[in-house]
Amino acid sequence: MDETFVKLRRQVREFVDDEVIPAEPVLDRGDATATARLGELRAEAKRRGLWALGHPTEIGGGGLSFLQTAHLNEIIGRSFYGQKALGTWSMQDSLMLHEQGTPEQRQRWLAPLVAGEIRSSVGLTEPEVAGSDPTLIASTAVLDGDEWVVNAHKWFTTGANIAAFTTVFAVTEPEAAPHRRVSAIIVPTDTPGYEVVRSVPTLGTEHSIMGDHCEIRLTDVRVPAANLLGARGDGFVIGQKRLGPGRIFHAMRWLGQMERAFDLMVARANERFAHGSKLIDKGEIRRHIAESAADIFYHRAAVIAAAQAVDSGSRARVEIGLVKVRGAHLLHDVIDRAIQVHGALGVTADTPLDAMYRRARYARIYDGPDEVHRDTVARLLGRDPNRVPWAVD
Repeated sequence: MDETFVKLRRQVREFVDDEVIPAEPVLDRGDATATARLGELRAEAKRRGLWALGHPTEIGGGGLSFLQTAHLNEIIGRSFYGQKALGTWSMQDSLMLHEQGTPEQRQRWLAPLVAGEIRSSVGLTEPEVAGSDPTLIASTAVLDGDEWVVNAHKWFTTGANIAAFTTVFAVTEPEAAPHRRVSAIIVPTDTPGYEVVRSVPTLGTEHSIMGDHCEIRLTDVRVPAANLLGARGDGFVIGQKRLGPGRIFHAMRWLGQMERAFDLMVARANERFAHGSKLIDKGEIRRHIAESAADIFYHRAAVIAAAQAVDSGSRARVEIGLVKVRGAHLLHDVIDRAIQVHGALGVTADTPLDAMYRRARYARIYDGPDEVHRDTVARLLGRDPNRVPWAVD
């Protein structure tokens, strides 16, 4: 890392540790007070020049490389609210709009999204079909004159209850090949026929100011034909381009969670006295510390390698799949050991480990379950063993 970036990274660390983490008890309330406090944090991040650093400069961001963004996400991930406070929450959607949107779409939706003035959401998963198989999407959009008529039933539409729009993935080409049937259409959430059916409580994220995981229903919703994102039938490709980099963002934020759990574990081991000595003097506790350090070290190296592959122009499907699967398990294991060292305190809400642990279990499912990623990696390597990340040119 060059000196300028090292300084920036230090500034982000200070902001997260000194401002965001101390605000967590207020932010956890999920009420008007929490929303106001989050607004103060966001304003302070902008004042310090720390806002939306990973976005391209042409859309109002800091213009950092993918690898640099990954390094920052490691720090931002120390707090569940870091993404919101520093303007990185909607990066996947911002990049999708930047790459696929028309000039009119970018002006209306992208600029305020990057500025943090509005929130986005994406409607992919449906309760009636397997979310891991996008070829099964049953939602439909039919072109009627100069309008799309959208009928859809989605869930886990994150943030739909506070979003200005949802990018809905629906079948527009029913006779096409399985991966060419779906298109992406921007639907403002205030459009007649758009309904948030309920907020679905999920592990560690119940009723959060980050936005709930929502079940939504669109009944004969009409939007302009110009709301098509990308080309007709490109929905699968657009969705995969959105999900791929996002999985590395998740994996690096998981690293931040691991590091925070590690810090809490070591602090507890040094202060807690039991059975004649402090915990740090006991072999089993030292084993927990050493194993967690190894897990963090290896996960960090893997994420950096995957980010470098993306920066080189690769889709990095193998690297991303491996990082997503193994990282989610390591995240769980590190937090689990930290809870064990804390004893009974670790299973209470008196430490952040309680919510961190519940969110860690969720990581093995969102953005693709373990089973799908393992199968994809094995299929790709089975066809071409030279795609392994350690291949020599």
